[in-house]
Amino acid sequence: MSACGVDIMKTTAIIRLEFPSKKHLLVANSALLPETNRPATKRARAVLEQDGNFLVLKVEAENTVALRATLNAYLRWIGSMTSVIEVLEQSQ
Repeated sequence: MSACGVDIMKTTAIIRLEFPSKKHLLVANSALLPETNRPATKRARAVLEQDGNFLVLKVEAENTVALRATLNAYLRWIGSMTSVIEVLEQSQ
């Protein structure tokens, strides 16, 4: 923490995930948006961007432990959403 009380982020990761369709990308992005707007911890923050059929996940954290935990959480959520979407599409 700096002298003025502002946390300084020290580690960063950028992950680009390709989705099979724009629809899948929009579902994942909208589902994760509340989490990025109100993170569970102040140790890390995430930003989501869309680039074509790619979801770009940018995570900044105060240390590698927080970075890893945040990345793992987002990647698990995205994996779960992808699995649910695939099951729903197969049942139609």
